[in-house]
Amino acid sequence: MRSAFVVLWTLLGMCVGGATVGLLLYPPAPTPKQTAVPPAVMVKEDQLIKIVLTLAAERSLAMQFAKIERKAMPRTRLYGGEVIVPPGQTVIVSAPLSGTLKSAADVPQPGQAVKKGQTIFQLAPLLTPEGRVNLTASKIEADGQVKSSQSQLDAAQVAFERAKRLLQGEAGSQKAFDEAKAQLDLATKNIETSIARRDAMNKMVGDLEKGTTAPLELTAPESGLLRNVSASSGQTVPAGAVLFEVMNRDRVWVRVPTYVGDLGDLDLKADAIAAPLTARAGDAGQSVKPIAAPPAANQNAGTVDLFYELDNRALRFSPGHRVAVRIEMAPTEKEEPLVIPWSAVIHDINGGTWVYEARGERTFIRRRVEVRFVSGDTAVLRTGPDVGTQIVIAGAIELFGTETGFTK
Repeated sequence: MRSAFVVLWTLLGMCVGGATVGLLLYPPAPTPKQTAVPPAVMVKEDQLIKIVLTLAAERSLAMQFAKIERKAMPRTRLYGGEVIVPPGQTVIVSAPLSGTLKSAADVPQPGQAVKKGQTIFQLAPLLTPEGRVNLTASKIEADGQVKSSQSQLDAAQVAFERAKRLLQGEAGSQKAFDEAKAQLDLATKNIETSIARRDAMNKMVGDLEKGTTAPLELTAPESGLLRNVSASSGQTVPAGAVLFEVMNRDRVWVRVPTYVGDLGDLDLKADAIAAPLTARAGDAGQSVKPIAAPPAANQNAGTVDLFYELDNRALRFSPGHRVAVRIEMAPTEKEEPLVIPWSAVIHDINGGTWVYEARGERTFIRRRVEVRFVSGDTAVLRTGPDVGTQIVIAGAIELFGTETGFTK
């Protein structure tokens, strides 16, 4: 037993001694010194995105340039509107006395255009005692209508001259002048209609006293659209019966329902821009003027109606026509923001907005911009290059395609 322990300790000593000799003869290789690796390499954005075109490529692109500038740009908000016929633009023609209607040779149908003085119906008066009384009463009424219309015309003329003098002396507004002119035009049309009716009545009364009563021609009081015809040929109508309506489309209104919460943000005194919903690119629309109209609102929708006057002498719009109306917002800032042409802005796949800055000969650098809003063909920037930086406004999308590899 004792001899076994001696043998075990002898073997253990030989192993330890051998290991020690091995470490002395063959020491371990030294560990290399570890160096610190930075987490990232910082590279400026404008040093990465640079394009240098060849002379042939520059000529084929036919690029155009502009400089970034600061300019006051009014903000606008888009609403939907409807073209309507304003009060006073529809003339209703009634039978001046009892009689039988006869159609003219060419009676226009509702929806067709008519000219001032064009005959729509002929009225053969009924020569009964009651008809004679009605004819005399109609003549007296026509004379009174002419006097009333003349008084309205005189008052409108005075108001127009006053508004004109105030505008010339820079003490009045263009809006007041336009409203006075519209009232004068309306009063002029009214007296023309009244005089024509009075002359027709005088002729009929004179023919009745002579015993020869010719048919009375009922003509269109003004040029416009025949909106409605309420009688037909051969019909006997009483005095005062509505026969037809003529609508003047030269000036129409645009009704714009506006959310009540937006009224404080809008410039209600500034002109707006109206354009058809199907307007193509490049259609700048038509300027419309705000007018004073009877208040109207929709309680369920929470909207208030704004009204604008539209010059429609070109007959571009019809009643009921839906239009897009761009209304200016009230100015809230006095500073002038950075502005560039909207054609200079390009979008990447992530929605980022960029422009190309021209640096040196045929050298371009893509610069990031942040668009605040777009007004027409001008983009207003929140951030971007400095004022005076020359950028590409035509050919930017081709540069982007060259850079990304997506070219035709």
